[in-house]
Amino acid sequence: MTDRIAVIGAGIGGLAAAISLAAAGEDVVLFDRRDVPGGKIHTVGTQEIDGGPTVFTMRWIFDAMLDAAGTSLDELVTIEPLDVLARHAWRDGSTFDLFLDEQQSVDAIGRFAGAEDAAGYRRFCADTKAIFTTLDAPFMAQPAPSMMTLLKGASFGDLWQTRPFTTMWRALGDYFKDPRLRQLFGRYATYCGSSPFLAPATLMLVAYVEQAGVWTVKGGMIELVHALDRLAQKLEVWRRYSCPVTDIKLKAGRVSSIKTQYGDEIEVAAAIFNGDCAALGHGLLGNAVRSAGPLYPAQSRSLSALTWAVQGRGLGFDYHRHNVFFSDDYPLEFTEILQERRLPTQPTLYVCAQDRGAPSANPADDGSERFLCLVNAPADGDGIEGTIGDPPGLSQHDIERCEERTWAQLKACGADIQVMEKTVTSPVQFSQMFPATGGALYGMPAHGWQASFQRRPIRSKVLGLYLAGGSVHPGPGVPMAARSGHMAAQCVLADRASIRKYHQAATIGGTSTG
Repeated sequence: MTDRIAVIGAGIGGLAAAISLAAAGEDVVLFDRRDVPGGKIHTVGTQEIDGGPTVFTMRWIFDAMLDAAGTSLDELVTIEPLDVLARHAWRDGSTFDLFLDEQQSVDAIGRFAGAEDAAGYRRFCADTKAIFTTLDAPFMAQPAPSMMTLLKGASFGDLWQTRPFTTMWRALGDYFKDPRLRQLFGRYATYCGSSPFLAPATLMLVAYVEQAGVWTVKGGMIELVHALDRLAQKLEVWRRYSCPVTDIKLKAGRVSSIKTQYGDEIEVAAAIFNGDCAALGHGLLGNAVRSAGPLYPAQSRSLSALTWAVQGRGLGFDYHRHNVFFSDDYPLEFTEILQERRLPTQPTLYVCAQDRGAPSANPADDGSERFLCLVNAPADGDGIEGTIGDPPGLSQHDIERCEERTWAQLKACGADIQVMEKTVTSPVQFSQMFPATGGALYGMPAHGWQASFQRRPIRSKVLGLYLAGGSVHPGPGVPMAARSGHMAAQCVLADRASIRKYHQAATIGGTSTG
């Protein structure tokens, strides 16, 4: 009987799981269908522009995980804090910077929207911190949270203050009278692939996460992947990239082996799947583990994105690292995307100016810079009905029209980018990169108070199969994916220890047949 553990998928969750297991002395094999690790963290174009996550937060999750592996985040990468969290602009010509320092933001809001909203921001900061504190240990840090674990870890009054039955948009009206500020903070729902008009106010905790610190990684987010990959190699993880897993096999109802596209079969004691769990439900890793993943229609998917990775020159606007250019009609934008299943007519545009905002920023000699431009999109990359094999739900014409509207939106906000080179990625490409998702980048959306409980827990329904990544608990985002991978490793270790103890006890205390 083997003790080898397979990790399928070398995204942040898979790398975290492999490192945590190997640091505990386990024999680990790490698979990925691509020839490089990283998952959603990837680069685009010849200039290696970050094409996925661009924001690094909650560094303490990495600190704890890497400390257990005998190293530290600072030993692996160079990270630099941002004092300006994001620069925002509207079509009326107004601009606003949100700062890391609370008092700076209070003063800025006072100048931007008045004293009442400045006071509202103070209350907002206090409340979002309280929401995060209430939910972190009894919910987000648990591999299989439930209402019982929540009630054991927090009082009913504290849980009520997380406002699970109020929409985020409505709750923001209690803090901010200026609609631009409601729009600004409502955008945090999209970090979870959700609409602020449908997501619970609980998601306001994302604002606290950013207020606790946002960093840039020298070399881009991909450098974090490279550093973790090097650590996995140092810990003697057997890394098998360009090696798609096609089947997870069971024996006596438990994971027993992994089969790859090349026909080889590897005996394993357990497996951690770091990918969108919808792929399991669609049978992409064999029929034996279909019950471990959900099947949901396109309407139940989170947001996708349409992105342009651009090498060019920023014009007419003093770009910071993170920039947002807001539409005039925010409700219409989400109605078009989530209900009408089409690209928005006036999209809110996020622009990451990758070569700005940090001491190590490095613009090209010709004055050009790297930009990732992103608008939200419906997750219909594999068909309107969301079933594999359907024709794409978004045509090339739709994408080109949206690009025209996006650059028009940028110019209406007083900014422009002179494009020298660009690579477009649509929900169709994201669907191909992440099979069975339709391009959804966050699993299921956080719509309604029960949504967080509907994410699959770390331990799946199949014995010996564990889940990690942004589509499962505790949710999407780089730190949450890392936490899920670390928790999956801890679950494997605990269950393996229990099995070993059981077999040892059975041997010692078994009935003699001599």
